[in-house]
Amino acid sequence: MPELLTPDEQTVLLRIARETIVAHVTGSTIPVVAHPTRGLKHKHGCFVTIKQQGQLRGCIGNFVSEVPLYQLVQEMAVSASTRDPRFYPMKPADLDDFHLEISVLSPLKLIGSVESIVVGKHGLYIIKNHHRGVLLPQVATEYGWDRETFLRHTCVKAGLPEDAWQNECEIYTFTALVFGEG
Repeated sequence: MPELLTPDEQTVLLRIARETIVAHVTGSTIPVVAHPTRGLKHKHGCFVTIKQQGQLRGCIGNFVSEVPLYQLVQEMAVSASTRDPRFYPMKPADLDDFHLEISVLSPLKLIGSVESIVVGKHGLYIIKNHHRGVLLPQVATEYGWDRETFLRHTCVKAGLPEDAWQNECEIYTFTALVFGEG
């Protein structure tokens, strides 16, 4: 489980993500992680979130991983910094001021009732046909949303009508170990 990461391992993952972003954006070689600890070798999904001046700047992740966590953090750090379609790719000037947050994910769990969703504990992943949307657990807390508001915003993120969660959507929950810089 992601909660098995020690505070030191969390700090190392944040450093790995930062060094990877800086290297990628400046065209340098992505750093090699020497002697990763046991916790960093586990295969968990994760999201890397970048903020600038308190505002979202990029967030990309993957629910599952075939590679060790530290490698997935590197991949998601590159993607969040340069491939989030909501933002232009980071440039060297953007490296002066950014803040990182990493969310290490539990496996997805298909729910039978929205009543089982605990705001602040669960993230949501909604699927309907080819539409997919995800919001991390901390998003609902940051905005002070209740369960229904959280569901509505996840539907909108998926490109669905905000009430789509009420009919024939697959709704998954997950938990996350969330840690950031500072």
